[in-house]
Amino acid sequence: MFHMLVLFCLCWWHLIGVFGESVSVMEGDSVTLKTNATEVQQADDILWKFGAEKSLIAKIKKPQQIFSTFNGTDGRFRDRLKLDNQTGFLTITNITTQHAGLYKLDITGEKLSSHTFDVSVYAHLPVPVISRNSLQCSSSSSPSCSLLCSVVNVGHVTLSWYKGNSLLSSISVSDLSISLSLPLEVEYQDNNTYSCVLNNPISNQTQHLNVTHLCQKCAGVFGESVSVMEGDSVTLNTDVTEIHEDDDILWKFGAEKSQIAKMKKKKQIFSTYDGPDGRFRDRLKLDNQTGSLTITNITTQHAGVYQLEIAGAKKSSQTFSVSVYARLPFPVISSNSSQCSSSSSSQQNCSLLCSVVNVSHVTLSWYKGNRLLSSISVSDLSISLSLPLEVEYQDKNTYSCVLNNPISNQTTHLDISRLCNTCAVSVSLIALISVGSLVIVAAVGIFWICKKCRKIDKEDEAETGSESEGEPTEHQLNQTGTDETAPESSQQSKGDGLGTEPETENVQIEKERQYNETEREETEVEQEDMESEAATDTKEKEPED
Repeated sequence: MFHMLVLFCLCWWHLIGVFGESVSVMEGDSVTLKTNATEVQQADDILWKFGAEKSLIAKIKKPQQIFSTFNGTDGRFRDRLKLDNQTGFLTITNITTQHAGLYKLDITGEKLSSHTFDVSVYAHLPVPVISRNSLQCSSSSSPSCSLLCSVVNVGHVTLSWYKGNSLLSSISVSDLSISLSLPLEVEYQDNNTYSCVLNNPISNQTQHLNVTHLCQKCAGVFGESVSVMEGDSVTLNTDVTEIHEDDDILWKFGAEKSQIAKMKKKKQIFSTYDGPDGRFRDRLKLDNQTGSLTITNITTQHAGVYQLEIAGAKKSSQTFSVSVYARLPFPVISSNSSQCSSSSSSQQNCSLLCSVVNVSHVTLSWYKGNRLLSSISVSDLSISLSLPLEVEYQDKNTYSCVLNNPISNQTTHLDISRLCNTCAVSVSLIALISVGSLVIVAAVGIFWICKKCRKIDKEDEAETGSESEGEPTEHQLNQTGTDETAPESSQQSKGDGLGTEPETENVQIEKERQYNETEREETEVEQEDMESEAATDTKEKEPED
């Protein structure tokens, strides 16, 4: 049992040693990997290796006074390594992401030891930028201001909105060189303190929100905001019930103010135009009574600013800012198998990813029940979005991934039991293999120990048997070797020890008898061999005679 415990401890120590010590450092800084020794012993040899290939990057051979560093197979460590001759510490200066990975230390001498270091290198973080989301610019009647916190070319970071010290929303990303945006809506007169924070495991950058500076109400420059789904129809109203006899109406589109419709009531002219590039062909309808303009089967080509001008008894103008949104796809929830949690975790988690492709002007969000967990927004055209989520395997809460724009949304509900099953099986399989390996190693150890014990027991029995057979053997060596005297000797031996230890004497008599029989058989075999050799010699000599 003791041996099995020792074996188990050794196996556990070996498994722990695989992962080693985790070290995090900022790009451009220096990091020192320590040997946990105050001084290298005279007989010690030290080797530092890097990466899966275990390339030699430094070594110390104290007896030969060798203290060397190497550039690595691809030269990435050139002029970056410093080796402490007293302790064997290795320092990497001006570190970059190229130097992230596993470092292994091997010490040989009076004692053998090894250690691994998992070095993570993080880039310096930019300060997040807070801007007004002009695409969602609220009209003068709206109480809300839509903001966007953004960062570009970042990896392994989390972007978060805080209200005071309370977390409002966040999004994390592990990919390298990706752009992140996180939306926030506040009231124009909100006096709370808001901040946007970008952080990784070792640093953070914070940008505070100035509500009064960014959240000035949208002026009437944009006029009335109109949102419509692609393929639908939209009507731009003149807000009059009937056009007067002397009124002239003109509808214009875009920055160039291209004329697309006109009405001259007095001359009974009611016309629509295709536009300079023909984008409005067969899509415009003009109401002869009110002058309202309807755009049918609208597309993103028809998004923009429309201007209405009325001339007559009174002059007036009005603008319409038309936004056209594509129909939203359903977000897809998948298991992120590359981040399947290890069985060593105290809380086994399932890593999920909600994704959409070719979307623009949308927000992708994770909800737990009705509570927002995280979200990401994008305004670029035809971009793909992904939002991660981690849940426990046995989590019974309701989760959903929602894709929305200002006028519609699509929701996909999470089925934990279906998506997290594969990951759970993988974790269980890893755990089973690990435990099975330990059991096999322990079983082999126990078998080896038992075999050793049985061998020792047999040796002890052999020594005991040799001692008990000592007297009969000496007695037999003094006999004449004839078959007739052996029984008498046996009888005598039997008679001599009759009153003391009869069972032991019987055993000795039996062994003596077996010994005599074996000796007699060997004598007979020798005699037959001699006779056979004599007969052979005789046959060989006969021809000579």
